Amino acid sequence: MRKRRGYTLAELFVVILIVTVLASIMLSLMRSRADSAKWTEGKSRAGLIATAIRAWNAGDNRPGSWTNAQGSLDAATLGFGSNDLKGKYFDEDNFTWNVHYDGQTLSYVIIVTKPDMSWKPDEMILDNGQWTEGSGL
Repeated sequence: MRKRRGYTLAELFVVILIVTVLASIMLSLMRSRADSAKWTEGKSRAGLIATAIRAWNAGDNRPGSWTNAQGSLDAATLGFGSNDLKGKYFDEDNFTWNVHYDGQTLSYVIIVTKPDMSWKPDEMILDNGQWTEGSGL
């Protein structure tokens, strides 16, 4: 009887196939986690904007509607310096907001759009403290 030495070609292909499938699954999971981590930066800055909107409203306390357009309720009016909203992935241009105060209830919507990169989703919306993925105003 002849001794068997090593593996057959079919056995090696099966092992390579299994490793390839597992690697592709892991890469997909890791990419999803990386995208989520990038969005954390944008979401944290949107939270800062929401806090600044509430503080501004507490001090100003006049009914009306505002946007982040210059001369309305822009970042400077909320007390942000020129680089305060700048991070590794997001800067001031990635944030838009609409604020409405009727004299009793303050409501705001902050939209965070991703930079021109391939990760998902395209935008996140902070609507009075609730996060959703979605399309613009």
